[in-house]
Amino acid sequence: MRMKLHLFLALALVPLAQAVQVEKNVPVPMRDGVILRANVFRPDGDGPWPVLVLRTPYGKDAQKGEPYVNAGYIVVTQDARGRYASDGTWESFYRFDTHDAEDGYDTVEWAAKLPGSNGKVGTFGVSYNAFLQWRLAPLRPPSLVCMCARSIPARLTQLEGPGTIRPGRRLNWFYTGMAPDMRAKAGAKEFTTKAEMAKLWKEGEGERLLYFLPWMSLPENVFEHEEEAVHAWLREPHRDPWQFVEHCAEISVPNLDICGWFDHCNDGIEMHQAMRRVGKTEVAREGQRLVIGPWSHTGSGGRKVGTVDFGKEAAMDTKQVEIRWFDHWLKGKATGVEKDAPVKIFVMGANRWRDEAEWPPKRAKAFTFHLHSNGKANTPAGDGSLLAETPAAGSDTYRYDPRDPVPTLWGASMFTTPADQAPLAKREDILVYQTEPLKAALEVTGYPEVVLHAASSAPDTDFFARLIDVAPDGTNRDIASGMVRARYRHGLDKPALLTRGDVVEYRIKLRPTSNEFQPGHRIRLDITSSDFPNYDRNHNTAADQNADVTLETAVQTIHHGGKMDSRLILPVIPATNR
Repeated sequence: MRMKLHLFLALALVPLAQAVQVEKNVPVPMRDGVILRANVFRPDGDGPWPVLVLRTPYGKDAQKGEPYVNAGYIVVTQDARGRYASDGTWESFYRFDTHDAEDGYDTVEWAAKLPGSNGKVGTFGVSYNAFLQWRLAPLRPPSLVCMCARSIPARLTQLEGPGTIRPGRRLNWFYTGMAPDMRAKAGAKEFTTKAEMAKLWKEGEGERLLYFLPWMSLPENVFEHEEEAVHAWLREPHRDPWQFVEHCAEISVPNLDICGWFDHCNDGIEMHQAMRRVGKTEVAREGQRLVIGPWSHTGSGGRKVGTVDFGKEAAMDTKQVEIRWFDHWLKGKATGVEKDAPVKIFVMGANRWRDEAEWPPKRAKAFTFHLHSNGKANTPAGDGSLLAETPAAGSDTYRYDPRDPVPTLWGASMFTTPADQAPLAKREDILVYQTEPLKAALEVTGYPEVVLHAASSAPDTDFFARLIDVAPDGTNRDIASGMVRARYRHGLDKPALLTRGDVVEYRIKLRPTSNEFQPGHRIRLDITSSDFPNYDRNHNTAADQNADVTLETAVQTIHHGGKMDSRLILPVIPATNR
């Protein structure tokens, strides 16, 4: 009830629209003399007003300040260094040394001194715009009071695949989104707009690039001047240029993160956890708030994701939640933010919101399902099952051919959705294990884990695990997934190839989720070796997968039961504690 009451209060605080004054391309000097440019939106009146700052590489003119201005804020939207109207050279998140932190600090302090400002500044933005906030926060600009950095992972290695790029997102992002403006800055006369490049991508260039081999030889027009930065990281993918978690101890302000269960960037939950533990001030530690809904990337706040409608309870006006947050910290209004639980989650299946004291909930109990079959778990029509007791020893086998990978069932944007797995039902390179229909509801909240005992004919390969909610009507809704690249099973800094036929234990941590499996539904686990183009195809060779073109077929054997007990471990919330 507390969550609902506060949401109603937030809606009640929505102000009437007022006149908005806009200054375009206002110069903002950086400490090294480079000029960045910003749009400044002002309420009609004398103020003083708090200031909200959004820094972006995506074009400040596409960022609308009006909802926040109408709530009584000066809003600054700024092109990041080297992007659009700002001078200098853009430095992508693959680089270890950038001007992002200092640029952010200088912008915050500049914004605090704007005419009409009350000297208090908050930052906001989603995805890369959130990345830029986490860059500046450890420098602690004096005027920064709070942040709303949403939907960005803690590490580059969480955004990408283990040791490589995730082509479905990264190539499209660079080719259609980032490279056009880089070319425009370099003086090119064509292919300098997103529209031009999106058209080429849709007309076939996208498919050509996704299947291109190897990544280190991609055409220059994909990465443009950031090619060497990308290549440097691909050569040493164990190095993390972000280190956001490591810098949390230097941050003294609270953050509000809003993300989704189907957000490929929801590893940013780690920053929430770290800030609660080691934030530099009590205000930072106690002030952190995390909201996780049934949404995809950017935490849109809608009730429908992909083809799944989670009901009217799922809908949230995230802008008004942000304004309520800023009103508390920047205006001192009694919005109730300080009384909110640290974490609010949407429990799918039950389709309701719930407050939590921490993430993941400590009261969750590990419940284990053991993989079993009579050797024919291939496809949903096979004999794979999930059992509460450890079965006798057995195994299942499939062939993984990187020339015919299991396709990702999302849209062209490659943003995660709860996709129905029905189109993959006849693929024999997917092993399927499922329970009998449940007699009572079972809530899974936290990080599911799969312990897999597997052997391969290849010196390197991948294993994917996908948790699925199977409804009585046959709908197979994707809940959470995870993967492991065999050579990095001990860590990105400790690569080790496989010995043909040796059984290796893998522990695959699935993405965070909260889902109540309803009576009559089945819990299903799929095991396979590809998810393309969401993840790069493993070539099944010992070579550098980013620099080599050879593709080999691997024979994969999953052992279960007895001493090689492959199992699914679910964090279950007891019915008495929901």
